[in-house]
Amino acid sequence: MAEVMLRDLITRSGLGRLITTSSAGTGDWHVGEQADTRTISALAKRGYDGSHHRARQFDAAWFDDLDLVVVLDRSQERILRNWAATERDRNKVRLLLSFDQDQAVLRDVPDPYYSDDALFDSVLGMIERANFALFAQLAPAIRQGVR
Repeated sequence: MAEVMLRDLITRSGLGRLITTSSAGTGDWHVGEQADTRTISALAKRGYDGSHHRARQFDAAWFDDLDLVVVLDRSQERILRNWAATERDRNKVRLLLSFDQDQAVLRDVPDPYYSDDALFDSVLGMIERANFALFAQLAPAIRQGVR
């Protein structure tokens, strides 16, 4: 959800050539699979297309090429910080909700997988607000570097 929405926001802003996004999990159990149908449905209700997403596992070698690694919960944060070889790479790992002043206290985005469609919609709203806050912090710095 988060990557699909953020990529859409970046594309609509005209910064698509300057900001790259990708999605990866910490586990390998869904590698190659499409997003859950409830995720695709929740995204579609808000005008996002998640049908092209395929799961993959994060590779610690990617840290060198990444400026920021956004995670949805403290479990992912802990795992990726443990995978990071340097303090610099550990500092790249940030909780998505930390970018949104109103939601930062929650820290974790709930995993709706074992719940109903309503929780998928609720989680999508949380992610959307946090993505807007993240983008509001990134965009001015990116635009400043554009000449």
